[in-house]
Amino acid sequence: MNKVERLESMLKKNEEFVAKGEGEKFKASKFSNKNMLVITCMDARLIKMLPEALDLKNGDANIIKTAGALVCEKSENVLRSILVSVYELGVEEIFVVGHHDCGMAGFCCDNLLEKWKDRSDIQQGLQQLANEGVNFERWLKGFDHVEDSVKESVSFLHEYPLLPQGIKIHGLIINPENGKVDHVTSLIKEEKVERTV
Repeated sequence: MNKVERLESMLKKNEEFVAKGEGEKFKASKFSNKNMLVITCMDARLIKMLPEALDLKNGDANIIKTAGALVCEKSENVLRSILVSVYELGVEEIFVVGHHDCGMAGFCCDNLLEKWKDRSDIQQGLQQLANEGVNFERWLKGFDHVEDSVKESVSFLHEYPLLPQGIKIHGLIINPENGKVDHVTSLIKEEKVERTV
């Protein structure tokens, strides 16, 4: 199936979906029923498995998907989405959910950079980003162990200055083979009290 056939097939299926009123069963508020945000990997195996494994129904949680479920200072779009979720959509609890057998585990950007070098159509864009100071090796860096990555993301969010006191941040890991979820860590952002001597 070529790309045009795939698009046509998807749009035809969508017409049937709408005509049958299938969308009605997914109606929900933009505010999550459980006041929670899930940050997880974009891995295709998690599309249906993760919500089912965590007993999440449509409307229960805001979900952000990003490569490796990584949250760090380089994650500007993810951080913006987190802040909107907390301050505009009422999120009180954040769950960072990594997974075993993640493509970002051991990821080295060298292969990707080599593929980019072979693409004449993006050379100008690569040069523009390099001129803007993008360090591709740092920007595209993966991680060695998923447990460490989840802990680092939770810790980063715990220390992030724009998240409010009282926000709960949890780190979990799911096994994409069987859906088993393990708890790695939890932190609650508390007020830092400066003491003078």
